[in-house]
Amino acid sequence: MSWSDWARGPEIAPSLYAADFARLGEQIQEMLDAGVRIFHFDTGDGHFVPPVTIGPIVLESISKLIHDGGAHLDCHLMVEQPERHFEAFAKAGGDSVTVHYEACDDLPAVYEQARALGLGVGLAFNPETSPEDAAAASEGTDFVNCMSIHPGYSGQAFMPEALPRIRRLRELLPPERLIEVDGGVGEENARELRGAGVDVFVAGTSVFGHDDPVQAYRRLADLVA
Repeated sequence: MSWSDWARGPEIAPSLYAADFARLGEQIQEMLDAGVRIFHFDTGDGHFVPPVTIGPIVLESISKLIHDGGAHLDCHLMVEQPERHFEAFAKAGGDSVTVHYEACDDLPAVYEQARALGLGVGLAFNPETSPEDAAAASEGTDFVNCMSIHPGYSGQAFMPEALPRIRRLRELLPPERLIEVDGGVGEENARELRGAGVDVFVAGTSVFGHDDPVQAYRRLADLVA
């Protein structure tokens, strides 16, 4: 299966970085029962982004639960030289990897290495990178992730300048290449982001920061449907 199978329409991808790790398996099961098809798994290395976050050991502990529930894991590698980690993430149960435009010297070679391991591929780009540069570098990917915050920390406010960047990206990309937005996505902007061309909405605090994450997820899903 590929991203075109996973994202059959607009998809909310809960970011596990924002989950309650004391209840991680329980919260994942609740999300699966609510209909989640894509989970976002953030990995930071303390170099490309300041925090050191979660990695393949955590991924391995949850991937069977997620796959048994019919969902998929996209691993957002906010790391330098992400290709060094592809094999570990593939073995741990990752379904795709998202690499950063700013972290790779030879993106086509990076994509090829991921594909050779059976992984889907996404390209993320930071607010300082132009949509034109990201679009030109995205040949060979399944989707492009427009960062609407500076990557690294959950709970940041959405950067309004991301909206015209997403609209421009949609103009530049072929229709089959999906657009993902990551950072500050919530009920107040989800519908406008959908109108700008977003297909996949990464939602961390706006889902897991609520007393009832399932209802928060469902409200977001209804807004972008």
